[in-house]
Amino acid sequence: MSERVAVRKTYKLFIGGKFPRSESGRSYPVESGSGETVNVALASRKDVRDAVVTARAAVKGWSGATAYNRGQILYRVAEMLEGRREQFTALGVPADEVDAAIDRWVWYAGWSDKIAQVYGGANPVAGPYFNLSAPEPTGVVGVVAPSEPALLGLVSVIAPALVTGNTVVVLASPAQPLPAVTLTEVLATSDLPGGVVNLLTGRITETAPTLAAHADVNAIDLTGVTDPELATALEVAAAENLKRVLRPPLTAPDWFADPGLEPMTALLETKTVWHPKGM
Repeated sequence: MSERVAVRKTYKLFIGGKFPRSESGRSYPVESGSGETVNVALASRKDVRDAVVTARAAVKGWSGATAYNRGQILYRVAEMLEGRREQFTALGVPADEVDAAIDRWVWYAGWSDKIAQVYGGANPVAGPYFNLSAPEPTGVVGVVAPSEPALLGLVSVIAPALVTGNTVVVLASPAQPLPAVTLTEVLATSDLPGGVVNLLTGRITETAPTLAAHADVNAIDLTGVTDPELATALEVAAAENLKRVLRPPLTAPDWFADPGLEPMTALLETKTVWHPKGM
């Protein structure tokens, strides 16, 4: 008998809470932490457009949920990730990074019903008026995830967008996509509504320009873009429709440090209203 050829596992995209194949039918091989070779979907520009449509449809429900409910769901993600800790370490993710990623979900979950109180408030004005500023989500956020650290870096860029009511389309690291696609399996079982997080794998050079130029994307986070020329091209594409751009960091950030409030406030709009005082 001839030697048996093992069937490779094929990781798919994550769009609308489901796991579709790329419409192109393409995939590329990646070595897992155990040395096993698996296939990962190679997303196309059409997949980007499909993910944006899905993310836009989810904005109303997710941003309209109570802050407390969003916090509950993010905390549930932490619970599920804790239960699958060994699965991530088997992929080669260091144990301390998995723990930090779990703690980061918990940290952002705790901010869900507090960020509006810190970032908004009543403004002093000269006149018989109330002047109130309240933060609102930007909408659909495109994210280019960092390659290192693959899990903690990903969590650190999507959690602040989610806790403030945004939906996201994430381009995972081409070199280390397995922690990202495995995280989507956690999200799919964590009460997160379909379409709030959409994750695409493949070539950043192929998918990022479409995401940056898409008129229905309100902001783009370029944290994971390491090529200065690509970063500039994406900023130019985003400027065509006045998209908010979070530029790549000039130096590698300390992902294990306290992230502070800026990752959340950078993806908020401030709405200010005037109202006459009663007599």
